[in-house]
Amino acid sequence: MSNTLSAPPNASPTDTSFPHLDLSSELARHLTITLGHDFTGDSTDKQNSEYLYQALAITVRDRLVPIWLETWKKTCLSEDRKVYYLSLEFLIGRSLTNAVENLDLDEDVRKALRAYSVGMEEVADKELDAGLGNGGLGRLAACFLDSCANLQLPVVGYGIRYEYGMFHQHIEDGRQVEDPDRWLRDGNPWEIKRPEDTRRVRFYGRTENYYDEHGTLRPRLVDSYDVLAVPFDMPVPGYRNDTVNTLRLWKASTTDVFNLSEFNAGSYPEAVAAKNDAEQISMVLYPNDASENGKELRLKQQYFLVSASLQDVIARWVEQHGEDFSDFGRKNCFQLNDTHPACAVPELMRLLMDEHGLEWDDAWDVVTRCMAYTNHTLLPEALERWSVGLFSRLLPRLLDIIYEINARFLKLVDQQWPGDVAMRREMSLIEEGDNPHIRMAYLAIVGSFSVNGVAGLHTQLLESGLFKHFNTLWPRKFNNKTNGVTQRRWLSHCNPGLRDLLNETIGEGWQKDLTKIKELTPYATDADFRKKWIDVKQENKARLSDLVVAETGVRFDTSFMFDVQVKRIHEYKRQLLNVLHIVHLYDRILRGETAGMVPRCVLIGGKAAPGYHVAKLIVKLINDVAKKVNNHPAANDLLKVVFFPNYRVSSMEVICPATELSEQISTAGKEASGTGNMKFMMNGALTIGTLDGANIEIRENAGAENFFLFGLDAAEVTELKKDYRPNEIIAADEDIVRIMNLLESGHFNPDNPGLFDLLTSGLRNPQDPWVTIADLRAYIDAQAEVGKAYQDVDHWNQMSILNTAGSGWFSSDRTIQQYADDIWDVRPLS
Repeated sequence: MSNTLSAPPNASPTDTSFPHLDLSSELARHLTITLGHDFTGDSTDKQNSEYLYQALAITVRDRLVPIWLETWKKTCLSEDRKVYYLSLEFLIGRSLTNAVENLDLDEDVRKALRAYSVGMEEVADKELDAGLGNGGLGRLAACFLDSCANLQLPVVGYGIRYEYGMFHQHIEDGRQVEDPDRWLRDGNPWEIKRPEDTRRVRFYGRTENYYDEHGTLRPRLVDSYDVLAVPFDMPVPGYRNDTVNTLRLWKASTTDVFNLSEFNAGSYPEAVAAKNDAEQISMVLYPNDASENGKELRLKQQYFLVSASLQDVIARWVEQHGEDFSDFGRKNCFQLNDTHPACAVPELMRLLMDEHGLEWDDAWDVVTRCMAYTNHTLLPEALERWSVGLFSRLLPRLLDIIYEINARFLKLVDQQWPGDVAMRREMSLIEEGDNPHIRMAYLAIVGSFSVNGVAGLHTQLLESGLFKHFNTLWPRKFNNKTNGVTQRRWLSHCNPGLRDLLNETIGEGWQKDLTKIKELTPYATDADFRKKWIDVKQENKARLSDLVVAETGVRFDTSFMFDVQVKRIHEYKRQLLNVLHIVHLYDRILRGETAGMVPRCVLIGGKAAPGYHVAKLIVKLINDVAKKVNNHPAANDLLKVVFFPNYRVSSMEVICPATELSEQISTAGKEASGTGNMKFMMNGALTIGTLDGANIEIRENAGAENFFLFGLDAAEVTELKKDYRPNEIIAADEDIVRIMNLLESGHFNPDNPGLFDLLTSGLRNPQDPWVTIADLRAYIDAQAEVGKAYQDVDHWNQMSILNTAGSGWFSSDRTIQQYADDIWDVRPLS
């Protein structure tokens, strides 16, 4: 929002400057006047429900706007530090139910909808999940914004308004098929367009030197191809605290709609080419970067985000402080959510020097006082590297700046390690070779005053492994901030039965302060309370069973254990390990060895990146195994398996409360943190997992006796890889031999022999980086312990209650408070 757009001088959320009718009257007014819809009275009319959703969303947004304006006014006028969270993803899910909960409007909304003979859930279901993220990174960003608003911190989120989400996934013949996810097809009633804050982003061109008005020789970018960044703001409401923060999303637009002379000459495609090229930037979340064009578009997205956002912040600064940037670094902080926004470092240098006349040292002092970098991965291939050739063509001025940053940085390296050429090469921001690349993570580290990991083990491995030399150079720069999730969406909203039980048992304070959930601990041994706990879980299982049959046609029996693994499909997350255990259970059923076997429903869900062939093959394997298992009469009373299609935030809101066993089985040392593990724990699921990511802290907080641990730790994985012999492990274990025989014989793919050879050969490969076979025996044994524990209903639910009681540490409120205190140095808005 522009500084000029603010609340009336003396307005407040309850001021008559913002008159409101009662909610029922406003809903009726928006339905008829704003949307021009004559409600037929037939509540089964699909069109009626969609209109009701739109009208209700506008009605609720009207309640948010005055608070939003007041919050923005306070933020702009505050002389304290402000934070800008830069992220290519914000997986915010649905906004209606979140806003209703945070404004305490549930009863009013239900009362208003009764006049139309429709329930809140039916209307809310018409909202499409916002297609602004891919997975954990984007959902974490959304939780963080929620917590910033809850803590009343002056934090603005900046992202891209993608026209299409990553993709809508459906399954054909067991294979993932990607459809466009046009989440904006019906518009977005939660956003407000702010054309007055449009920014110009410049691509391509060339660098030339010129003399400024003081006679100083300076560089500048000329002959550029410019794109407009048009902002759309979405409200981020705090929990019943008169605070609504802002998520600003940029849409790409051309500077000229089309070339009229080309159009008049009959060259219609050429006439709109510039418009199409510009709009591609914000068209699709994470384009497939397998091709050179895909790489260029992805880098365009990253620069588009940071340039527009930095210009936005600088414009407000200049409006209030003029061209004096001496205090800019102390009053502003940019949090880079992973490596994607790393271009912010050289871009802020460019803006300060080229647009505002600062000298290098002054500009660098500003940059390194206000940039902070969060690393989210230990996988080297996920640390982005861009070819110098691509950079020189697309962002030539930034490349000049990066080379200068590197030259100055390498002088520091020489001081620390005199004459060590190998160290210079290893730490250089430019990876030399026939095709030199820019190491964007290194750029982010060098340009930031803070670098944090997102779980204890992750940060330790960053400091001792991936970034160990940087940690030696700047040991005070590195710190840990274990991730968290917002309990308001991931317990209170998604699990209303448990929310109500908690409220009547320990009070409502946990919704704002999750540490209070520890008060639940004594109730784990209370038989009456455990009965209520079981009843809530059974209701949630029934709700998930209905969703599963609607999505897959398979009915889950709610008396079975619900065993769930939902996350992005990737080899390191080891959905394949889960499948191997399913095959083991199936093999036992075929052989009649079912004594003591606990009936279980296994749900696996997640999306594979469109260009990730192995991940898509794993999806096919899961579906083929599920088909064989579900159609075998001997398995009907013991095992059901589904691959849940198009996994998304709204489906997780149903899956999470119903889950009894949470699968967190990544190869130790590969998962930075995870947040799904926290959501499941918060809702009383027990975890089976490795000592990886935040699993370690979950186990500490739940109690080791309430966690099913298996497998190698990170150090043991590293040691094993020196001499890994998976074929010897297979041959020595009859159970694993039978599993591999079923997979390699084509039992699950009789019409397509050899289909899964790539997967099975990978399991047998001594170079398998995920060492799946090495952990399989321990995983099977741990699953057997799970089965035994589940048979003792009282003890299982006691462990379940203790998991929820121990989840207080994993609130994103705690994480954000640590960011605020240790990195951002920000205070709540007064």
